[in-house]
Amino acid sequence: MTQVERSVTPAARRMARHYAMQGLYQWRMAESSINAIEAEFRTDNDMGKVDVTYFQELLHGVPQHLTEVEDLFTPFLQERTGDELDPITQALLRMAAYELKFRIDVPYKVVINEAVSLAKKFGAADSHKFINGVLDKAAEVARPAEKRITR
Repeated sequence: MTQVERSVTPAARRMARHYAMQGLYQWRMAESSINAIEAEFRTDNDMGKVDVTYFQELLHGVPQHLTEVEDLFTPFLQERTGDELDPITQALLRMAAYELKFRIDVPYKVVINEAVSLAKKFGAADSHKFINGVLDKAAEVARPAEKRITR
């Protein structure tokens, strides 16, 4: 772990997720390029208190690994398809599934809690409950050992 990684605060990581979720929402709705979305966020927002590296990773990593990410949570959508999800829920599930699969340094409970928190702020009523249930099941697939240990 580098000095920069050690100095990243939970608040900076939270803001990275916040902006990444908004960027992924924009990517779906406007079909803009990820690079254009990133440039817009860097221009329009004060990124001084954001873990910019993590923001970039999430914003670029989700589209890059979209099939793998969606394959992790799709089996738990309760007879829905990914296209039937509202755009905020879809962005949050994609982002959290990416973290579960590719960022094993982040505890699964943190991943789920952060997605639920963003859903409460930006999502439809009670979407946070749906997201929590889907991600809890996805965590069992992505991180079975960690789930067993922390029960």
